[in-house]
Amino acid sequence: MALLWALSASFALLLLAAVNLLRTSHPGDRALAWISFAGCLVWIGFVLCFGHLIHNFLDFRFLIHLIVTTALALFSIRSALRPA
Repeated sequence: MALLWALSASFALLLLAAVNLLRTSHPGDRALAWISFAGCLVWIGFVLCFGHLIHNFLDFRFLIHLIVTTALALFSIRSALRPA
């Protein structure tokens, strides 16, 4: 059961990465930027839950996911709010 959860989380993360890559090649697509931003917010929620579950918010796995996803969320919101 834990392996299934880990594989599905990895798949979700790969999809989020693909959406972010797609967003970079379509800079004028505001809808895609909003979808990317929403996905990043959801992933940040998962990361915070993970940090809580392992009782260590200074763990490398937690920090790297939080930092990278926060940066992607900031880039996504910048693209979404950019004037047309």
